[in-house]
Amino acid sequence: MVMRTGFVLAPVVAVALLLWVLFFGTAAPAQAACSGASTGPIDAKTIPASARLRGFGHDQLVNAAAIANAASALGLDGAGQALGIQAAIGEVSLVNIDYGDGAINPDGSVADSIGLFQQQHWWGSVAERMNPTSSATLFYKRLITVHGWEQLAPTLAINRVQGNADPYYYAQFGGQAAAILAYFRSLSSTVTTAAPSTSAAAPADTPTSDVSEAACAVSGDARQLAGDLVKQMDAGRLTLLEPRYADEIRHVADGTASAMCGLDPRVLQIITLALQQFHTVGVSDLNRQCTGSLLGAGTGSAHWINGGGEAVDFYSLGGSALTGGDGKSMTFLHALAPLMPTGARAGQVECRTPVVLPNMTQFSDTCDHLHLDVAFTDGKPLNLPAGS
Repeated sequence: MVMRTGFVLAPVVAVALLLWVLFFGTAAPAQAACSGASTGPIDAKTIPASARLRGFGHDQLVNAAAIANAASALGLDGAGQALGIQAAIGEVSLVNIDYGDGAINPDGSVADSIGLFQQQHWWGSVAERMNPTSSATLFYKRLITVHGWEQLAPTLAINRVQGNADPYYYAQFGGQAAAILAYFRSLSSTVTTAAPSTSAAAPADTPTSDVSEAACAVSGDARQLAGDLVKQMDAGRLTLLEPRYADEIRHVADGTASAMCGLDPRVLQIITLALQQFHTVGVSDLNRQCTGSLLGAGTGSAHWINGGGEAVDFYSLGGSALTGGDGKSMTFLHALAPLMPTGARAGQVECRTPVVLPNMTQFSDTCDHLHLDVAFTDGKPLNLPAGS
């Protein structure tokens, strides 16, 4: 077992692989977009004794549940839950041990790290550090003091708490953490109001991508996607700045959209991914040919050409207003770019520091939203797992 406490240098990850793993772990490409949904309280009694997932057995999954519940108790969502599980996988593979790996502190002393998070004596008492719930609570209480942790890549946020030498070390465990949360969601979706059963079928020891894709799959059918987005609008998670753009989604969903009022399935997928990642989303612009709007580039706009419907403007993600260069815009751009077809575009290039976005061309636009379009991709699809 390899454990990483503070001040222990992990191997350097190759830059190209790092950019992929940083946001998606080792799971399917859409993995990062699923982390925002909370699993809610998890009853460890529903985890079968025979449970095994990606090499993690019953006791390790129970520890993961305790971590997720500690996050939930502090009001953190699925992204926070995943961070704690990801950290504990990286430290001790979710095994609650009463020893460390003998790392040497900067002052020359031997680290007295113990528990799921390999916390030293200054974190708390032995009892606190050895208890999965209290040790996770210690982790999360320090996490929420990290300014802007929600906008950091998960491995960087964990590093700010754990203080290990390699800030990218934890990235390799993101897919496993997401798979565990997906498994917990599957348990909660099958448990009825009756007393939980400990005899529920255990998941197969399948690759992370199998589990994560089941939870994170995005349909390629415009009508199905639009129907799901209508539900998000009705639930208050998706807000359209103008009713006429909300109507575009509703008409695609019910099959009554006219030829000039359609919405490209890829645009609907992008909105879906934003909702999966940020939980609440605000959209200010969709198909301008449908509405007759001549804003910006007029009939040459990506919102107009090719029948319209191949562009989307976001004005908010996760409740925050966007400039195209703010933290949430950058988080979404970095996560989305590897999934986009070649020729996709992002606006607001002048609103952010220079950044490379794979597959995407960047252009100037006003700094009060985030523009994304697929109008110049020759119809190539997004690189997403198929929906069910």
